[in-house]
This record gives sequence, C-alpha cells and structure tokens, in this order.
Amino acid sequence: MCKLFIQADPQLWVSSTRSLRIDGMVTSVRLENCFWGILEEVARRDDMNVPQMITRLYHESIDAGHDLGNFTSFLRVCATRYLWLQMSGDIPRSPRVPLRELDADSILAREHKELH
Repeated sequence: MCKLFIQADPQLWVSSTRSLRIDGMVTSVRLENCFWGILEEVARRDDMNVPQMITRLYHESIDAGHDLGNFTSFLRVCATRYLWLQMSGDIPRSPRVPLRELDADSILAREHKELH
C-alpha cells in the first residue's frame, strides 16, 4: 500500500506559491503541486483559470458568512472534497461535465441525510 505513496513523483508534495489579485489586493497562496493540479481541473470544468476560480470561491464563501482565516486550508479541503465527490459518483469523472450544471442542493441534501 505505502509504495503507491512513497514512490510517487516527489514533485506532487513540493509547495509552490502563486500570486493573485482579489478585490484589487495582491495575495499569495502556497499549496503543494498536487492540490494545484486538482484546482486546475476544477477551474477548467467551468471554463475558468485558477485565479478566477479562487476569487469566486473567496467571494461566495464570504457571502455565505464563512470565516476564511485559513484560506489555504479551505482550498485544500475544496480539492479533497472534489475528489471525494467524484469517488461517490456525485461529480462525474469526465472533466467535460461543468460543475455549474450539477444539482448542488440535491448533493448537499443527500450528504446531510447520510450524516444524520
């Protein structure tokens, strides 16, 4: 089991920093390359680049009243959640299906029901 992780490309866990502008403010986000790759796929699915998607996540999170004190952790969770939702079948594996076309309310309701 461990060999699948231990002998993976070490570049996956190397961190890299990307600068982006949110509401006119330049900010930097440092993530492992593995997470950047996942976020790139998520962004492409809805015809965005990563800075556009991160800005949108930021604004929608603020609008929902979330405290984004650790925005980098939030992005890691978004990337991991994307993979979980693919594994559960809630997000089609084909990157040609835009995420904006999914019924998010139904997915969230099903998850809530399973947890309670």
